[in-house]
Amino acid sequence: AGACSGRVGPEAAEGGPIALLEPGDIIEIDIPARKLNVRVSDEELARRRARWTPPPPRFTKGWLARYVKFATSADTGAVLRCDI
Repeated sequence: AGACSGRVGPEAAEGGPIALLEPGDIIEIDIPARKLNVRVSDEELARRRARWTPPPPRFTKGWLARYVKFATSADTGAVLRCDI
């Protein structure tokens, strides 16, 4: 038994903190405090951020491409942006 994440957002694809994680990183989950922490130094995270590049889009046509380009995350309403 253990914790399970029920929500996935675009943060990694947009260069958020999740994008900086690498295989082998230790992630601490503190459910009572509602916190996720990664055991990586600020200096290492800064190095990773400096070399990070966005992944190429997996969808370039159709509704999925539109969704990828314009959908916002759940914490901002999970709506489509209008900044066309």
